[in-house]
Amino acid sequence: MSETTLTQTREGAVLVLTLDGATTRNSISPPVYRQVQAAVIDAAGDSTVRAIVLTGANGFFSSGGNIHSLKASAQKSMAEVTANTDALNVMIKALRDCPKPVVAAIEGGAAGAGASLALACDMIVAARDAKLVVAYVKVGLSPDGGVTHFLARSLPRQLVAEMCMLGTPVGAERLHALGVVNALCAPGAAQAEALALAGQLAAGPAQAIAGIKALIEAAPEAELATHLDREAEGINRARYGTEASEGLAAFLEKRKPDFSSKS
Repeated sequence: MSETTLTQTREGAVLVLTLDGATTRNSISPPVYRQVQAAVIDAAGDSTVRAIVLTGANGFFSSGGNIHSLKASAQKSMAEVTANTDALNVMIKALRDCPKPVVAAIEGGAAGAGASLALACDMIVAARDAKLVVAYVKVGLSPDGGVTHFLARSLPRQLVAEMCMLGTPVGAERLHALGVVNALCAPGAAQAEALALAGQLAAGPAQAIAGIKALIEAAPEAELATHLDREAEGINRARYGTEASEGLAAFLEKRKPDFSSKS
């Protein structure tokens, strides 16, 4: 079992979720999946939370599944191991479905299911020396947690194959150049930089951002005609709301909009 715990703190309108497992580089397991899922669902329904930062303590984001637990799982029934992967998938889906923007702050690295967790976030801030590792193949396994889905939507197929078939680590600087990482920072500064980014998001129009997140999530699988209709419905509904009223007025009055009480 993972010794990792999830701690929750607040920085104004930003909820900070921190994975903390000093002896396992913040490995994650079903209890952690459920804690993260619950925290994200609670945040989705809390109007005082307008953005989330997900990070890891101890100079590392997350090493993914605990290898000892993975080895022991071969002694369990298929129903038990399926329940565990189902819990992982429910956590990942909760992050994607959450209407609040989620920013990953990566120090050191994100590996295995930890990489899935990072890629499930809306934006990523990473230390320059951090790495993304999808090395299931090195222990005779194939990936889970949606990592191949996220990578295939973001990177050339050949690089995804290299990462997953060889387990090749890819550095944050290369991922930044390829558009997977939003911002690079000095080692040790990822959480502070992610909080600054999340603060910008938290100051934005919450309902509009939720709509944007839903559109981005739906876009790759949607036919153009379907997506055009979805976009039209969203903007036509939003134009009558208080966020648009404030945003358009602020633009015309050449002032900064205040969305804090408009959502």
